[in-house]
Amino acid sequence: MSATTESSGAAHGHERCLFCGEKNLYSLGLSFQADPEKGVRTRFRPHTGFQGYTGILHGGAVAGVLDAAMTHCLFHAGVRAVTVDLHVRFLKPAPCREEMDVRAWIVSAKPPLYRLRAELSRDNTMLAWAEAKFLKEDRSENP
Repeated sequence: MSATTESSGAAHGHERCLFCGEKNLYSLGLSFQADPEKGVRTRFRPHTGFQGYTGILHGGAVAGVLDAAMTHCLFHAGVRAVTVDLHVRFLKPAPCREEMDVRAWIVSAKPPLYRLRAELSRDNTMLAWAEAKFLKEDRSENP
């Protein structure tokens, strides 16, 4: 997959993802584009179906959005991998119904292991970040 194209979950068996799935009625519909800094980014507005406390995006949804961004970063690099370790740091509440930005990039690649970082922000204020390790899938075991 070209680094200049939009990543599609359908090409990777990801079309029912809760965060980016085109075939999931509850999906946030995230659509990632290549970032000039060799990663991916998107802008989105979460609905209240993903809230925890009133008006605040649930922490699990924040973690899921960050994980989805890192997954799509790997898709852009032509890698299909699964999360094996995820660390999330919550800095400020993420509001529902307001536009936010998420971006992700590869920190290191030593196939089959990849280390990535993602950040969630609103109006240039970081709300949360995550670092994760991904393991490239062995397609011979997972048809």
